[in-house]
Amino acid sequence: MGTLKNAALAACVSVMAISASYSSAASAQELLTETVERPEAAALYWDASAPTEKRVEDLIARMTLEEKIGQMVTIWNDKPKIQDKNNFFAADKAAELYPDGLGFFARPSDLKGPGSPRVNTPRSIEESIRYVNALQRWAREQTRLGIPVLTHEESLHGLAALDATSFPQSIGLASTWDPDLVRSINDYIASEVRARGVHQVLSPVVDIARDPRWGRIEETFGEDPYLVGEMGVAAVEGLRGVGKDPKLKPGQVMPTLKHMTGHGQPESGTNIGPAQISERTLREMFFPPFQEVVERTAIDAVMASYNEIDGIPSHSSSWLLQDILRGEWKFDGTVVSDYYAIEEMVSRHNIAADVPAAAKIALEAGVDVDLPSGISFSTLTEQVKDGSVSMAAIDTAVRRILTMKFNAGLFENPFVDDAAPALRSNGAEGRALARRAAEKSLILLKNDGALPLTLPDTAADAPTIAVIGPNADVARLGGYYGIPRDTVTPLEGIRSLVGDRANIVHAQGVVITEDDDWWEDEVTLGDPAKNREMIAEAVKTAENADTILLFIGDTEQTSREGWAEAHLGDRTSLDLVGEQNELFAALKALGKPIVTVLINGRPPSYLQVAEQSDAILEAWYAGEQQGNAIADALFGQVNPGGKLPVTVARNAGQLPFFYNHKPSARRGYLFDDATPLYPFGFGLSYTSFDMAAPTVSSASIAPGEDVTVNVRVTNSGDMAGDEVVQVYLRDVVSSVTRPVKELVGFERVTLDAGASKTVSVTIDADSFAFWNRDMERVTEPGEFNLMVGPNSQDLKTVKLTITE
Repeated sequence: MGTLKNAALAACVSVMAISASYSSAASAQELLTETVERPEAAALYWDASAPTEKRVEDLIARMTLEEKIGQMVTIWNDKPKIQDKNNFFAADKAAELYPDGLGFFARPSDLKGPGSPRVNTPRSIEESIRYVNALQRWAREQTRLGIPVLTHEESLHGLAALDATSFPQSIGLASTWDPDLVRSINDYIASEVRARGVHQVLSPVVDIARDPRWGRIEETFGEDPYLVGEMGVAAVEGLRGVGKDPKLKPGQVMPTLKHMTGHGQPESGTNIGPAQISERTLREMFFPPFQEVVERTAIDAVMASYNEIDGIPSHSSSWLLQDILRGEWKFDGTVVSDYYAIEEMVSRHNIAADVPAAAKIALEAGVDVDLPSGISFSTLTEQVKDGSVSMAAIDTAVRRILTMKFNAGLFENPFVDDAAPALRSNGAEGRALARRAAEKSLILLKNDGALPLTLPDTAADAPTIAVIGPNADVARLGGYYGIPRDTVTPLEGIRSLVGDRANIVHAQGVVITEDDDWWEDEVTLGDPAKNREMIAEAVKTAENADTILLFIGDTEQTSREGWAEAHLGDRTSLDLVGEQNELFAALKALGKPIVTVLINGRPPSYLQVAEQSDAILEAWYAGEQQGNAIADALFGQVNPGGKLPVTVARNAGQLPFFYNHKPSARRGYLFDDATPLYPFGFGLSYTSFDMAAPTVSSASIAPGEDVTVNVRVTNSGDMAGDEVVQVYLRDVVSSVTRPVKELVGFERVTLDAGASKTVSVTIDADSFAFWNRDMERVTEPGEFNLMVGPNSQDLKTVKLTITE
């Protein structure tokens, strides 16, 4: 059919609007059919067969200044102003407040804007769908041009909404060292998000985390640029689809890459603090994950970071957002602000006298969208009228925004017309994937033979196992959490697995924080006197046990995003808070085998626990199925194979502490140790692995050539298990200082007992390049060491020469 006929047929669209009354998948078919008229129905921009660029230009030519500015703003805080008394979307109120349309809508699943979902219970799946459909119907019918709204949700480790699957926190996903698994998880997350009518998510985070005092370290994939880049690419490919096709496919969503950049090494470890980072370090460590995602995927949006670099806040840095992101890397999507970050150039950074001035600075630096409430960019209308801001700058931003919306298919169908997929959210498939992810994220840090635990064949010989600790009977999910249909605590998982083959006794031991809600501002540690009473009770509970399983670590309040002075989340100490060390010491005094399971969001710098535990299992925040996964690992149903994505420091005095340091670093200290508590890439197994001496496909290569490293890996133990082959590189002599080692490849392999496999890891030619004294990317001829092993410390070396 011709273009005009398509446009005419598209003038009336039958939209399936979700009924307010259904509550099951069966009744999801009971939908109301409504006719939605498209404004300007015969216009070129409605023609789905036309090139996106022409549709964008046609639409921009029809837009008023006010309509353009409307596309650049978002609503979140003011959500109650466009809702009725039942917190449902009110089209008449939206029309009054946003007569020229609205570009973006934050978190339609939440009830009325910012706040804890424990207080403001999120909308049900049905309510969320009805809400999004009503929002889009208003945009289609009651705005002059019918431009749809782009809604977004948080989905860092699962959709942060009601009845959505919760996966391990990002630091746990990084511990799998399994990009294919991360891709699958994010593909599943995308399906749950899109089924509710949402087309954009604010993830993944590819910040390089080099300071564990920083409370947001749990949201990252760790400290290494190569690992973070591979995990970031996998996450985007899962959310968006593999490849560079800008058109969004069914079941996929548009990711937002966060936060550009330097966020992960803030001054003093405090969130949004200045990033005292040189251009060389930015290019070597912090830029690569962003560049990998931009150049290898169809990423749609990048979020600027709160922090400053060399006196320039990221939201005002044209060097960062224009020269690097759009210039060097050829990014052509949108740049969105972090929440309220434009206003913070007035209130915090003091580089703008008022909000309009901050808006102008951000726009000229390359920011296109004002999240989450449009406070700053809503001032741009008057600034264009008085000549302070050019219409050309507005048009540039709006082009990018409209391109996103056309690529998302929103002009063709912004509605949810079948609720059944959304109602299947967090079902058996999601739970199984969450359990597998949790199992693969677990890291065995120590084992003196205490694990795996064994169970007798009959209940008559049942041992007594004491399950103790503040994190034993709670499923901690970490920040940016959703509310799954069900969660499994470690205690529940253990009881389910052992049945009557063990006598399980339980005591909480201590209270870490009086509340554990990540959203709440105030954090109050448990009362020491009451905790010591609870410790005495725990000791009494455990005194006749054969084995003690101790669950300690963090709550969602002891390490988190510190987004304001009244809402802190960073720490000066890396050790356990409260009376947890006292609990450990009291239980250790019983002389029983003690297995410590760590439930936490930051690297575990727990010296007493590390030295005196018989075994240690790092679980991080392992998602909704953590209880089952941890129980399976403790009793040998699965063999832990995760590896640390961070270096674990002994104390804060060593910070910043990362494995890929320069040769002059880590010289030593008086009266203390300069080595890590656990090295980057470390993790044990219930079996043993042997790695033969590595070989290379060629002993010498020319600049610009790849090379393959081969190593024979043998499971020399008596249990199937996973090993991660890690390949590191060192430039022996270079014109500027280089790290002592850099991760350049890895592969996680599964081997049966006694089995062997030759693992081949191809090292990309660019891995040998670096930024020279003139800040040019070059590969210098010379000798390189390629080091292979199970972690960053225990390595075997093969030499390679790059010829002239």
